[in-house]
Amino acid sequence: MTSILDRGLPLPAGGAVVTVGTFDGVHLGHHDVLARLVEHAKVRGLPSVVVTFDPHPLEVVNPAAAPPLLTLHHEKLELFALSGVSYVVVLPFTTTLAGFDAAYFVDHVLRDQFAVSELLVGHDHGFGRGRMGDIGMLRTLGQERGFDVTVLAPVHTADGMTISSTVIRQAISDGDLNRAAAGLGRRYSVSGVVVRGDQRGRTLGFPTLNLGPVSERKLLPPDGVYAVRVQLPQGTFGGMLNLGPRPTFGDHGRRIETHVFDASHDWYGAPVRLDFVRYLRGTRPFPGIEALRAQLADDEQQARDALHVADAELGSDWLPPSAERT
Repeated sequence: MTSILDRGLPLPAGGAVVTVGTFDGVHLGHHDVLARLVEHAKVRGLPSVVVTFDPHPLEVVNPAAAPPLLTLHHEKLELFALSGVSYVVVLPFTTTLAGFDAAYFVDHVLRDQFAVSELLVGHDHGFGRGRMGDIGMLRTLGQERGFDVTVLAPVHTADGMTISSTVIRQAISDGDLNRAAAGLGRRYSVSGVVVRGDQRGRTLGFPTLNLGPVSERKLLPPDGVYAVRVQLPQGTFGGMLNLGPRPTFGDHGRRIETHVFDASHDWYGAPVRLDFVRYLRGTRPFPGIEALRAQLADDEQQARDALHVADAELGSDWLPPSAERT
């Protein structure tokens, strides 16, 4: 193992306040952990450090059981950047790391590498080989090694939903965008880079912004047409998104293409984030171009109405009612 100085973290003699986890989704429960991490670090006058992993540990130890991801690596880092933490450390999750037992992980990662003074973890946190290290063991190790352990209770939404990545994944798979957003604290999104499409939308009067290939590890909602918010370098716009094939043209590949309302620009190569607001309809073939064009006009009106209603009810920068720790 290299020393903590080799990690490039300018930590003071008192060490750091640390949390560890995969943080897939960076949902409201994770935000609560991050907020408390920053708060505890400020009280101690120490930096706050998030230690996370890439790839997801299950991709290494049990690929068949690895869940689809709510946040790809770059999406997760963007969300961490908004949290106010001092440092985010990404550990490559390898078979070697997976083989560390609990005590070895504490001694040679948390202590040697990150000089842990206080460790914040969730109530169900497991660590070390096979997640054999439980909260009781962690507290014992903390007492023996001289660092504090703070265990945080679960977080629930105002309507009583326990917030977890698993629950949010199920909501997205079911197409329940509001339930997913209630757990995330924001609308579910997919991000990437704009690429050149076949420009067929222009001939229909509905030019589209085409998202580059998205990792197969990213969880997407069911195929269909959605009202979306489009985050581009020029600002935020409304739009309607088609996720899935284009059966009218015999194209059965899964694509993500978005017609942006009230904006026109050469966005090729630009970063874009697409926030899912409301499901409008399923994907289906049409008997001809005119029938498709008429449907797209109807889709646009429905999408504009849905965005107007969503903004009136929740605000364009929606956050749900505060989550509650129980």
